[in-house]
Amino acid sequence: MRWDNLSAPPDEGTPDRAAPAAPPLPLALPGAIARTFDTPGFAGMTFYEVRAKSIINRVPGQSRVPFEWTINPYRGCSHACVYCLGGDTPILMADGRTRAISELEPGDRIYGTRRRGAYRHYVVTTVLNKWSTVKRAYRVTLADGTTLVASGDHRFLTERGWKHVTGSMRGGGRRPHLTTRNRLLGTGRFTMAPKRSADYRRGYLHALVRDDERAGASARFRLATAEAEALERAERYLADAGVTVERATVTRVGRRPTTTVVRTSGPAEVVTGLLSPPDETTDDWTLGYLAGMFDAAGTCHRGVFRISVAGDESQARTSGALERFGFRWALDVPGVPGTARQLRLTGGLPERLRFFHLTDPAVTARRSIEGMALKCAAQLQVTAVEDLGLELPLWDITTGTGDFIANGVVSHNCFARNTHTYLDLDAGADFDRKVIVKVNAGELVRRELAAPRWRGAHVAMGTNVDCYQRAEGRYRLMPPIIEALRDFANPFSILTKGTLLLRDLPLLRQAAELTRVGLSYSVGFVDEALWRAAEPGTPSPRRRLDAVRALTDAGFSVGVLMAPILPGLSDDEESIDATVAAVAASGAASVTPLPLHLRPGAREWYARWLAREFPQLVPRYRQLYQAGAYTPQAYQREVTARVRMAARRHGLHRGEAGENRQPAPSPAPPTSEQLSLL
Repeated sequence: MRWDNLSAPPDEGTPDRAAPAAPPLPLALPGAIARTFDTPGFAGMTFYEVRAKSIINRVPGQSRVPFEWTINPYRGCSHACVYCLGGDTPILMADGRTRAISELEPGDRIYGTRRRGAYRHYVVTTVLNKWSTVKRAYRVTLADGTTLVASGDHRFLTERGWKHVTGSMRGGGRRPHLTTRNRLLGTGRFTMAPKRSADYRRGYLHALVRDDERAGASARFRLATAEAEALERAERYLADAGVTVERATVTRVGRRPTTTVVRTSGPAEVVTGLLSPPDETTDDWTLGYLAGMFDAAGTCHRGVFRISVAGDESQARTSGALERFGFRWALDVPGVPGTARQLRLTGGLPERLRFFHLTDPAVTARRSIEGMALKCAAQLQVTAVEDLGLELPLWDITTGTGDFIANGVVSHNCFARNTHTYLDLDAGADFDRKVIVKVNAGELVRRELAAPRWRGAHVAMGTNVDCYQRAEGRYRLMPPIIEALRDFANPFSILTKGTLLLRDLPLLRQAAELTRVGLSYSVGFVDEALWRAAEPGTPSPRRRLDAVRALTDAGFSVGVLMAPILPGLSDDEESIDATVAAVAASGAASVTPLPLHLRPGAREWYARWLAREFPQLVPRYRQLYQAGAYTPQAYQREVTARVRMAARRHGLHRGEAGENRQPAPSPAPPTSEQLSLL
């Protein structure tokens, strides 16, 4: 479908001239009513309200779907999307470092948050997409000195929930917004990484280099670490100093750790210089020294940060380096003789992050904050929100958690899908920002059902774009569509992932008394982690199955389309059994398996996602999908057999091929066309 086939001519739909002008579309859109809404629910989105020419569409003959007619009242997805932050805003990466938001790329691993119990917790998530635009900029200043440059539409997490940067207490611009009574949640501003100067490199090596007389006559010194990242950095720095190295791992006995002896062909005076501290240390040397000490003798476990010190000299130098940059510490003296003393960093997560960002140790595994609760008492009160009086390039990203950590505070983002190219719109941002709404869908359905040429064929809904996506809560297009189908006793089916379907339960009951009504939910798997990674913009599988239970209790025979089943991720016996068990417990009448199929567009997007998240599966997917969008028949039969056996174990009837796709005695399951994965 293209725009010229979508829109009615001007005499069939007059634009609302009072509405604000919307951005131009790539193709002419005669008769469209384009409005830009700026509300808490849909901030930053453009809804193109069109008066369509037709609504009941014939499916192309070459399509493999088992139905002939379909209704799609929406094109695009209404998950809120806004453009947010200045390009230099530091984002917390999964390796504990930071990177400017403008430098992020899809596939990068960063930190977001998820609520568990009473608190949000830090979790690693993936950047799915990013965009930029030019918008009016505002500066948000916090009590600890943190500053954030953002659009007025952007949202930050406060102690009272998500709030926009700007808003109003009354009128059309009314929405929750930041005031000086709010406090943002997070750790506070991030510290800049150190410069990798010659002094920094020397300080780092001084902390790692040790004399090793016992390692053999050819060993001039050793490195006090076995961590690969620290070894690689040390070797680079040694090479910069003119020292050629060769590794030789030596395993000590008892409590002594494994170390790496480095044999050198460099000048002896260079090695001696690495072992001797300078007469006067600089800031760069001290930062390098702290990074090296953490890589050599540091730990950070369950929120406790420690650096072991072997003697008085090491303790004095390390504690002095910490104090030089304002870190607070406590000395832990063990009761076991011969055990090293430990300097314990105090001040909680903000101080630990400041140490990591300020010194930049090489070992990233010790920087992890995943699973930690978001409950520090940083001084993040809003002290000012200033209009900068100019428009600036601003950036936004999509992540799997719906948020990310921007300069130490929790920042909202949007969800995205890459399936909007059929209207010549951008495959990423436009899907979320530009939603096509056929506002005359209800009257069109009624008119087309009344046409003499219409023979009362079964109509499938929700098989391309979910007709119960979030925007349906605003536009309410489905009630008049269902009313028209009811009044003409026309059979229909609905396939959805949205729980908003329950709103129309009274209408569905009325229609089921007059015609065949099929209801199905798409639930491909129940694994929560896989759902967050693969379907972050949908209701959780458990919520969908709760809706199945509610519909079943209302007297409907609800089918569950087990789709998509993801090869290598949700097609094993354990995953299938868990999913079928949950489906059976929901009261579903049947379950019909459908392995993932990848059409052009979705294929490219999924391939990039798979390469980021599960690169080990790429060869298998190449083999499975080498012939096209569908998996081989042998694979489909194997998956179907697993589902059949699981269904028998749990007393659930398995839908046979086509059973869940055609209208059946009322009420009946709908078609089994696969919904969009994301």
